[in-house]
Amino acid sequence: MTDGDDPTIQHPATRDPAPFAPEEVGHPLLRPKDAATLVLIDRSGPEPALLMGKRHQAHAFMPDTYVFPGGRRDRNDGRVPVSDELNSDVTRKLLRKMPNPATAFRARALAIAAIRETHEEVGIFIAGEGKPSRQTSWKAFADRGLAPKLSPLRYIARAVTPPYQKRRFDTRFFACFRDEVGQAEAESSNELLDLRWVKLSQADAISMPRITRAIIEHLQLELINDPSLPFGRPVPYFHARYGQFTREVL
Repeated sequence: MTDGDDPTIQHPATRDPAPFAPEEVGHPLLRPKDAATLVLIDRSGPEPALLMGKRHQAHAFMPDTYVFPGGRRDRNDGRVPVSDELNSDVTRKLLRKMPNPATAFRARALAIAAIRETHEEVGIFIAGEGKPSRQTSWKAFADRGLAPKLSPLRYIARAVTPPYQKRRFDTRFFACFRDEVGQAEAESSNELLDLRWVKLSQADAISMPRITRAIIEHLQLELINDPSLPFGRPVPYFHARYGQFTREVL
């Protein structure tokens, strides 16, 4: 039996069969840029809650909507010293259908990017003791003698922006629990406003991209199947193929 045939996973029945923004006519066909997003889950209460923030209305990509912290992978992310490594099942899943070069180095860099972007956008350190990086973007970690901590990260989804839009990203969605990281009090920034912990039952009440809603629905079902969110579970992969919306399982 392959992961894609796992009978315990339930595929979310999203309200919209194509959970992407409509294609924009007139933009060139861009190659998607690697990006990473982190879903931080608070499981301390009777219902899980997810950390989300509102993108500024001046943003060219998904303005004025609630999203998870995240952004593009930087060229040097893979060279940052870490406190520990990714779970081997996570690395294996990240390598599936990864465009060339499909390497463990690149998989690791994506996870590091998610941690960097989370700190830059909401001020949270997903870190442990380790050799500090000398890169400017990691100064706050270095000042505390910290390095990115990769071991808590689960790989929960992947989504590629459809062709002919003004921005295209190949985004890997990671998740971890709030109690698995150190300092987890979020701070608003210029990129994400109105940070809030959104309970799963309240997600319908806020404005968010359709792909974000589809991933929340998938995550909710995964948490019902197993609240510990095991590593190596099947990963939904949302993308366009031959002009049609496609949802594969990695």
